[in-house]
Amino acid sequence: MPEFPALESDTKTDVLIIGGGMAGLLTAYALTKAGAEVLLIERDELCGGVTGNTTAKLTAQHGLIYHRIAKQFSWTEARMYWEIQTAAMEKFRQLSERFPCDMETKDAWVYARRPLPEMEREMETLDTLKIPAEYERIVPLPFETAGAIRFPAQAQFHPLKFAAGIAQGLNIRTHTAALSFEGRTVHTNRGTIRAEQIVIATHFPMLNKHGAYFLKLYQDRSYVLALENVKAPDGMYRDAEPGGLSLRNWGKLLLLGGGGHRTGKPSDGWRGLEKAATQYYPLSKEKYRWATQDCMTLDGLPYIGQYGRHTPGVYVATGFNKWGMTSAMTAAAALSDLLTGRQSEYAELFSPQRTILRPQLLRNAAEAVKSLCTFRKPRCPHMGCALQWNPQEHSWDCPCHGSRFTGEGRLLNNPANGDMDLPKKLQ
Repeated sequence: MPEFPALESDTKTDVLIIGGGMAGLLTAYALTKAGAEVLLIERDELCGGVTGNTTAKLTAQHGLIYHRIAKQFSWTEARMYWEIQTAAMEKFRQLSERFPCDMETKDAWVYARRPLPEMEREMETLDTLKIPAEYERIVPLPFETAGAIRFPAQAQFHPLKFAAGIAQGLNIRTHTAALSFEGRTVHTNRGTIRAEQIVIATHFPMLNKHGAYFLKLYQDRSYVLALENVKAPDGMYRDAEPGGLSLRNWGKLLLLGGGGHRTGKPSDGWRGLEKAATQYYPLSKEKYRWATQDCMTLDGLPYIGQYGRHTPGVYVATGFNKWGMTSAMTAAAALSDLLTGRQSEYAELFSPQRTILRPQLLRNAAEAVKSLCTFRKPRCPHMGCALQWNPQEHSWDCPCHGSRFTGEGRLLNNPANGDMDLPKKLQ
């Protein structure tokens, strides 16, 4: 990744973007191309968080989502979601010609290990919406399935090669952490920045006073093994049910993912993947392992738009629900329109001010109350929830909002905005 200096003094800009992951970089790139004066700041290094740990699928196949959107919103908005995601995928393809990133065309499959009525409803919805997808009864996986829905001609790529290309020529300051806000003035560890407009693209939003994101979001953690000495299936595969396996190749490696769970809750970590690797690919050898986490919304759609009802000029991109690559491109297009005064066709669908009356809201609230009423240290500096020790990754994790810290208290994942003062006896 290219290196950039830290902020050296107080400054001002038309647009300040906070967060140097894929969403922040793409938004900065789009606004810069539109002629705006843009400054992007990043607490650490570019793409050092979730973007650096993604499995980088570029697809409009986001699980069994289209029937859910049609039911919760409308058929029109379900079709619009597909069009938006497909446009984002095509934009990546276009930019990959300028920024080489090992782009490969692949089919995307969502499979079921057992007969699921949800698969039938999803296929009926796709047919009604005239979305090009096929139901396949034979699935090229090493275990038995009940069938799969296949989206043809999707893609996978190398996200960091792409991000490194996009970042060149942008006005970026790394190792510059946003600490507090006064309207559209941001105080950082390196100076004060005054901006006409602000985009918060920090994965989990950092302003608690507005938007109620501490109720509208939770984080889900999942795991990946990179296996060698194995013939990976051609295509990108994911289980229709939560916690199942996802598979895709990278060169001669098989990326085997799964084990998803709410951050801060007990898990088997990589053990389930190790067992699956032994069972289905007995000659394989582990080359790498890593984990990541994703912001999950109440209804499965991202929050892209004005941060809160009373925050004019402040915008957000968050809640990508494990589909961060096309959602990041969607956010860049939508925010570029909003910030430059153009009408965005995406604004209403992804509005952060849409209804929060969804069943997940009660689950999020219950988890927060339970954790806040747990009389145990350490506490998360974000909102005071009791942290849980994660023995798989040797970290302190927050079950409320997903902040994570090392055993010594150093911040690993937001929304907490700094290290934790951990007593010596707990280190």
